[in-house]
Amino acid sequence: MSHKVYDTAAAALKDLPFDGMTVMSGGFGLCGIAENLIAALRDSGVKDLTMISNNAGVDGFGLGQLLERRQIKKMLSSYVGENKEFERQYLSGELELEFNPQGTLAERIRAGGAGIPGFYTKTGVGTLVAEGKEHKKFHGETYLMETGLTADLSIIKAWKGDTEGNLIFKATARNFSPLMATAGKITVAEVDELVAPGELDPNFIHTPGIFVQRIVQATCEKRIENLTLRERSPS
Repeated sequence: MSHKVYDTAAAALKDLPFDGMTVMSGGFGLCGIAENLIAALRDSGVKDLTMISNNAGVDGFGLGQLLERRQIKKMLSSYVGENKEFERQYLSGELELEFNPQGTLAERIRAGGAGIPGFYTKTGVGTLVAEGKEHKKFHGETYLMETGLTADLSIIKAWKGDTEGNLIFKATARNFSPLMATAGKITVAEVDELVAPGELDPNFIHTPGIFVQRIVQATCEKRIENLTLRERSPS
C-alpha cells in the first residue's frame, strides 16, 4: 500500500492543522465537498482559519460546521446565500468576507497553483469588487488586477483515485478541486473508490498524483442542498 493512503480522515489530517492557517475546500454547494475531511478539521479544534471555498456549506453541514464552532476567521467565497449562521456572523462583524466573482475565484486559484502572482480581468470593473484594486487599461478597456491564491492545505473530494493519488472527478464535482490540488502546499483528497495503480485510464485522469500528498477512501452522505420535486400532472 502506498505511503499516501490513510485509513481515516482524521489520520490523513494528522499534524497538518494549525491556528491561523489558510485552507482551500473544494466543491460547489454541497456537491463534491470533502465531507469527512471537513469533519476531521472541525474535530481538530483548529481556529482562526482563512477558508477559500466557493461557498460556506449550509447550517450544520459542510463548512457550516466550522462556522458554528467559530473556527473560521475569514472567508474568500463566491456564494454564501444558503447559510444563516454565515449571514449572522458577517453582519455582526464576527467574520471577515472577501467576495469574488465565481470565475475570478477559480482563476485566482488556478493562477496560484501555476505560480502566477497576479492577472488582469474585466470582471468586476465598476462594482464593489473593484474597490481598492489596481486598474489598468488594455486596448482602451479597463481591467482589474487580481492576485493568485495559495493555501497551507487543500481538502478535496474525487470520485475515483488510486493509491498514488491520481484522481478522477465526476460531473459537477469537477469544479474547484482540480485547481485547488495545485494551489495547496499540502493536498489531501478523499475518494468514493480507491483502486490500485494502473486501474485508472491515464487518458481520463484529471489530477495527477504529484499534486496529492495524502488520500483516504471515505463514505459520504452526499446531502442534497435544495430538494425540489415536480408535482405529478393529473393522469
